[in-house]
Amino acid sequence: MTLNGKKLNISRRGFLGGATAALAAPAILTRTRAYAADPVIKIGHVSPRTGPLAGFAEADDYVLEGIKAALSGGIENNGKTYQVEILSKDSQSNPNRAAEVASELILGEEVDIIVAASTPDTTNPVSDQAELNEVPCITTDCPWQPYFFGRNGDPAVGFDYTYHFFWGLEDVINAFLDLWGQSGAAKTVGGLFPNDADGNAWGDEIHGFPPALAGQGFQLVDPGRYQPLTDDFTSQISAFKEAGCEIVTGNMIPPDFGTFWSQAAQQGFHPKVVTIGKALLFPSVIESLGDRGDGLTSEIWWSPDHPFSSSLTGVSAKDLANGYTAASNRPWTQPIGFKHALFEVTSDVIRRSADLEDPAAILDAIRKTKLSTVVGPVDWSSGPVRNVTKTPLVAGQWQKGADGFDLVITANRSAPFIPTTGELKLLS
Repeated sequence: MTLNGKKLNISRRGFLGGATAALAAPAILTRTRAYAADPVIKIGHVSPRTGPLAGFAEADDYVLEGIKAALSGGIENNGKTYQVEILSKDSQSNPNRAAEVASELILGEEVDIIVAASTPDTTNPVSDQAELNEVPCITTDCPWQPYFFGRNGDPAVGFDYTYHFFWGLEDVINAFLDLWGQSGAAKTVGGLFPNDADGNAWGDEIHGFPPALAGQGFQLVDPGRYQPLTDDFTSQISAFKEAGCEIVTGNMIPPDFGTFWSQAAQQGFHPKVVTIGKALLFPSVIESLGDRGDGLTSEIWWSPDHPFSSSLTGVSAKDLANGYTAASNRPWTQPIGFKHALFEVTSDVIRRSADLEDPAAILDAIRKTKLSTVVGPVDWSSGPVRNVTKTPLVAGQWQKGADGFDLVITANRSAPFIPTTGELKLLS
């Protein structure tokens, strides 16, 4: 909107408030949710149901059905029961589409809270829309540095409306170092970092892998950023072979890793340890690689062996994972726990908010969250920066057994309360 040639930034709530200000006050008050016979609170949800990130949303239907069943009786707040409506939209694995559907949920559906998960391609554009339109937002499934610094966050200031829970690059680096320290492989590491928010964060010269690996005596061979969905990794493979890299690491989408791993075999590159974030999270990816999936390693955010239970339903991590397998006839996936926890936290915030008509009250409840969830404790008073709280992280390996592939925890130095379930073996 412009006035006298000047652009005005008007939030959704500011616009709606101004548009209704001319109406009679008593008429407005009698129509507010607090006075409704069956008040409803709306939660918007964005995730990548389709596209190259769809593995992150594979269990969305299962999780959402369980959450809706758990909340079918509503949530009590200040002596009144609120029905909960969850409106879910597909980002199509595209950040522009994520921003578009977030805007639709905020401005069209007028959701009270918006939540999102699955890499900065989803969390960041959704959070930016929430910040712009002054709507409380909770996100997960993205390391906190790409979420925070990828949105130009200032640790001294933070954000007003957007909050995030997950682990950080320092945690995944420590988990990988723990895993590699067991391997006996040479300390020369090939880096595969795409030209996207995750890759640029992982390869960052200040906050990413380079300074951390150098500090532990590792040599990082980084051929530079590659474009996602590239069809040729020859230059990277040649650089790794020339440097004698026995370890390969990075952060890749599944199609890119499939291309790299196939070309590595064709070009005679056989590292002893391959530890890749994002791409190797999913059983479907490992299964598609056949025998060449055996022994690949990755971070482990959540598993059936994590010693946590849901604050909303009481189910253990093991029961939640087994429930998905029974319902889908598919192996469990790591995002299941965090998708469930996202609604654990949101439900708890709704229950504790002093006034569900006031976004400031909802934000105050978010900031004061101290909740034990199926992925561990969520507590925004603990940092590492404003708007962010961390969850525990371990690392492990895909190992092929008689019944197929199993993801075993082999490195837990940073979170010893999460038990190991196997020992690391070398690829070659």
